[in-house]
Amino acid sequence: MAPKTPQIKYKRIVVKLGTSLLTGGGASLDLNIISSLTAQLSSLHNRGAELAVVTSGAVASGRAKLGLTKKIKGIPYKQVLSSVGQSHLMYTYEKLFEPQNITVAQALLTRADLCDRAGYLNGRNTLLALIELGVISIINENDVVAVEELQGSRFGDNDNLSAMVANLIDADLLLILSDISGLYTANPSLHPEASLIPEVKKIDENIFALAGRSLGGLGTGGMLTKLQAAKMATACGISVIIAKGSEP
Repeated sequence: MAPKTPQIKYKRIVVKLGTSLLTGGGASLDLNIISSLTAQLSSLHNRGAELAVVTSGAVASGRAKLGLTKKIKGIPYKQVLSSVGQSHLMYTYEKLFEPQNITVAQALLTRADLCDRAGYLNGRNTLLALIELGVISIINENDVVAVEELQGSRFGDNDNLSAMVANLIDADLLLILSDISGLYTANPSLHPEASLIPEVKKIDENIFALAGRSLGGLGTGGMLTKLQAAKMATACGISVIIAKGSEP
């Protein structure tokens, strides 16, 4: 008798993948890491989970695609890198999900899209229709026409965008994956004695005070924007997990 497949705890899940995770801390996309993540997502999908992925990594992908070894300052250049990198990023996801016969769809959003009622409803209807068809939406900020994230003040390296998407599609869980295991009592890189906080029941000023700046320098977010996203999502009744994406 074949063993029963474990029941999934959360039915509809938004998964946010950060730049530092997708590049493994390097300058370009790490295909081994992305392959591992897509394999786990495919397993969840095949067990009946409804998934939407909010991904970073377009700028890093574009920089590698153009063979640039150092950062170029200026918003227009970052928009160019994002434009070049976005197609490569989508191609990577498509190729990795293809062996599992999983179709992916690209969705580029801006804060203005979700703050406008018509845009909000159109985005919601499209994403829910894709879920109904068994398609995994790969969502990113539209850096070509919106520059707030590139300036470090937009959705916050897609953290806050992921919370807005979770609310948009009535998700059960927002899973924020990065290169750190979660919220610590202090910056673990500077304070080895710092301990991981396993559960936060209320996000208040004391919790926000524990958030430090992003250490990798690749993304525009950090623990602060992850906590902002968590507060936004939990206020809508959505469970939130912040975890290290390199762990199974």
